[in-house]
Amino acid sequence: MNASGSNPCVTVVMPVFNEEATIDAIVRRVLVQNCVRELIVVDDCSQDRSWQRLTALTKDEPRMRVVRHDVNRGKGAALRTGFALVTSDIALVQDADQEYDPAEYDRLIAPILADQADVVFGTRFLGGGPHRVLYYWHYLGNRILTTLSNMITNINLTDMETCHKVFRRDIIQRITIEENRFGFEPEIVAKVVRLRVRIYEVPISYYGRTYEEGKKIGWKDGFRAFWCILKYGLRR
Repeated sequence: MNASGSNPCVTVVMPVFNEEATIDAIVRRVLVQNCVRELIVVDDCSQDRSWQRLTALTKDEPRMRVVRHDVNRGKGAALRTGFALVTSDIALVQDADQEYDPAEYDRLIAPILADQADVVFGTRFLGGGPHRVLYYWHYLGNRILTTLSNMITNINLTDMETCHKVFRRDIIQRITIEENRFGFEPEIVAKVVRLRVRIYEVPISYYGRTYEEGKKIGWKDGFRAFWCILKYGLRR
């Protein structure tokens, strides 16, 4: 792979559900990154005007491809759809809510471009840029789930639930994603570890939002994540 500035090598996969307030801005921020070759947006049957905004955006941007689910299936299902369409060397996950900064893509893909890693996770807990101060119980739940996942997979991740996950295309397209919702996070960690690939973490910024601002993950997803850690981590 060549350096990202001279040869765009990244497909960004973006799941979307009811994000009309942020979709225009995040699409623009993604597409100005030099490393981005294509942006695949999967609208998971949004009930607001997200789909209308997306189709309008594609008229002026040939690098952008949009797909729509006819029923709401969840983030994992949207990523499953998007990953199957990736054609670039590297696939990168980006949420549509602007909690994660596309300006950090070059840092995230650097270990893969240097042939040091096959998978890179951004981490909100190893320094990096600004971090919005928000929910303590979310933070604690994340740390507990990450620790449990590490105990079963025998790796030392600091942020299993991070959105920013980066994969070599041949790696992610070897994996069958079974979870339709946020259980994708522990599932993909367990399955990546089972492939015995090289995993790195890179510090990132985090601009979190409140539930009033549109945050969607809840306590039920935490219990599902716990079950998925056991289900996929202990699977033979």
